Amino acid sequence: MSDTTRSGGATASRPLLALKGMSKSFGAVDAMKEVDLEVRPGEVMGLLGDNGAGKSTLIKAIAGVQPADRGEATFEGQTVRLDSPQAATELGIATVYQDLALCENLDIVANLFLGKEASDGNPFVLDETSMEQKTSELLASLGVTTIRSVRTEVERLSGGQRQAIAIARSLLGEPKLVLLDEPTAALGVVQTAHILELIERLRDRGLGVIVISHNLADVFKVADRVTVLRLGRVAGTYDIGDSSQEEIVAAITGAEFGTGERPTEEAPF
Repeated sequence: MSDTTRSGGATASRPLLALKGMSKSFGAVDAMKEVDLEVRPGEVMGLLGDNGAGKSTLIKAIAGVQPADRGEATFEGQTVRLDSPQAATELGIATVYQDLALCENLDIVANLFLGKEASDGNPFVLDETSMEQKTSELLASLGVTTIRSVRTEVERLSGGQRQAIAIARSLLGEPKLVLLDEPTAALGVVQTAHILELIERLRDRGLGVIVISHNLADVFKVADRVTVLRLGRVAGTYDIGDSSQEEIVAAITGAEFGTGERPTEEAPF
């Protein structure tokens, strides 16, 4: 398994985020065990695994929502502590969760700037013009062309459009790493294609991207590498260009690729 990425230059660069020995327990349950992970600038890393494999636990640990119990993290070569969402955000880590956390009764501009509204010098007067202009420019830069007006209320948008808005909102803080939790779940074929194009645009911007997905076809279209989690441990990291979907499925299920056999305690994965 090589480290060549579709972005070409990402191989030579140092990791944007590097995790070593990350572990998290909930009582007697080890949800994440000694996980190592590296993501480079301009790279899309797919995070795969069955339900309960530890994917969400890992994402929440990176985002600082549920900090790991032990392990080391470096960001741009510096040792860091991911002990709160604020700490992760200040480093340049943005997370888009599956529920998107959008306010359906507000329009697109209000959703993007919620909690960080721009003023025109008077803190009691919002600069609606600049926020609207910034929203339009951001959506255009991401190739979002299906939204007629940035003043459209979110409740009137399709699932794919809402996902695009949530991703656009995460970019307002100019992050360096974006975490996407099931970005194409419950989307149609056309909407899924638009979101995958958007993910490619994030990579083209030089951002590191981690994508959780159960859809192997989607992952193979946009990811440079994939890391497979199984029972809280890393079952393997694979270069998409050198791997088949069958090989990835074998890692997810614990079967020995080409034999149909599952690992035993004497012969673990």
